[in-house]
Amino acid sequence: MKREIRPQDSKRAEAFSMWMSSPVPMVTLTKTIDVRRLRKVSRKTGLRFNMLMCWCIGKAASNIEEFFVLPEKDKMYQYDRLAINVVVQNVKDGINMCDIPFSDDISQFNADYLAITDQTAKACKNSSLEDYMIVGTSALPQTELDCIVNQYNGIWNNPFLAWGRYRKRLFKTTLPISLQFHHAQMDGAHACRFLNELQKTMDSLRCRPIF
Repeated sequence: MKREIRPQDSKRAEAFSMWMSSPVPMVTLTKTIDVRRLRKVSRKTGLRFNMLMCWCIGKAASNIEEFFVLPEKDKMYQYDRLAINVVVQNVKDGINMCDIPFSDDISQFNADYLAITDQTAKACKNSSLEDYMIVGTSALPQTELDCIVNQYNGIWNNPFLAWGRYRKRLFKTTLPISLQFHHAQMDGAHACRFLNELQKTMDSLRCRPIF
């Protein structure tokens, strides 16, 4: 559910007053994360690496209360559920976006991920969810990237994560990831906590094959 809240009555009151009038209020942090466990789980279970990335992002974000609050224009909204936005290559060789509702149950999230991305690719139409806090993602596995900074257009203030191809080395597999967020929504400390939580979520991932 989505409901409007008074910014001045929230924990983000001071940040809202400081950053909502800023012409460029977005902050970008980059971190290289260890994805050895994620890659191992993907190989052993057949689950897609990108789906696992999206599930871990949703799981980590669900533990950070600032991810459930979003500033829009001169207002602020509170959400009680999350969805992960995914960019899909469609059958016409273009791209579309779709929202995957986050579930603690990775089997349910995987089923939704496969069904919604497949439907979006075939329909060549964007698919969106109302009343969900949307966390944007973009995967560019075509090449290794050091950093991705998304455009800021003043329309979408949602947090956004992006990454390229993971880097395989002898004893480790790493992946630089970028997190962009609106400063009225959270501070750098909250973003750092999320990135640390994301690494912990990946390191503790355990799941069985899904058929």
